Amino acid sequence: MSWRCVLVIGQIYVRIMMHSFDLNQKIENQKKLSLFHTFIDMKENHFIYADLSTYDLKTAIKFYATVFDWEYYNSGEDYWIAFIKNKEATGLYETPQKFQEMNMPSFWMSYIQVNSVEETVALARALGGIVELVDLEASIGKIALIRDPLGAGFTVYEGDRLNVRTKDTPNTLVWNELFISDLSKVKDFYEGIFQWHIEVNSTTYQHMIYDRSNTKIGAISEVSDLVRGKYQFWGVFFAVNDIEETKQKALNNGGSLIYEDENVTILADSFGAFFHLVS
Repeated sequence: MSWRCVLVIGQIYVRIMMHSFDLNQKIENQKKLSLFHTFIDMKENHFIYADLSTYDLKTAIKFYATVFDWEYYNSGEDYWIAFIKNKEATGLYETPQKFQEMNMPSFWMSYIQVNSVEETVALARALGGIVELVDLEASIGKIALIRDPLGAGFTVYEGDRLNVRTKDTPNTLVWNELFISDLSKVKDFYEGIFQWHIEVNSTTYQHMIYDRSNTKIGAISEVSDLVRGKYQFWGVFFAVNDIEETKQKALNNGGSLIYEDENVTILADSFGAFFHLVS
């Protein structure tokens, strides 16, 4: 199985964050990789996967191996796959050098399962989104990179090989949340393309996302630039057994504490990529 298309998506998302739209990157399909494991049933319009663009593979691998006990496997195509107890956890690739020289941020990318990439892309365009890349011939399935009307990027995936999110398994992806400046500018967009119901809560900054069967699958938080920074983005949350212990592992290995309260701890790795801890 080829991971080249996933790597290209990450490269393009880096361009997005600097408002550059040179999308002439060639996608190559190479050898297959069969080390995939399913944690939970894949469902339409649910979050299923996340991967990291980082400045330095060696440093990032050491950091996340220490923090989450992940073991990394090199797919042979400049893409590393993290495993926890022989189960696939996340992906990792190095930010291209020319983007590092432009001080592009390191970031985590969220993936959403869809029944039809083509239909999702058409809906996204009709509802004010920007489609940055569509690959319908990748060996791992069909993939598209989309930005919402405020600029937050996410990947939609049609296939059966990317599925790592769990309900509460330690050291795995368990939650995805959009951090933006104005819910009103993206609510119709997300409800239109994914048939989600976004429950607006007038008493708090956080608004829950429900699928068509009324299952809670994520959230959207309206926060200021002072809290969020200058980007709108989908955040990733990892479950851990002991938040304090995991936090100290991160801090002792070059990470930094961004925010902490009784519900969540937000950390950044050595290159500034945010991630969240929950228990």
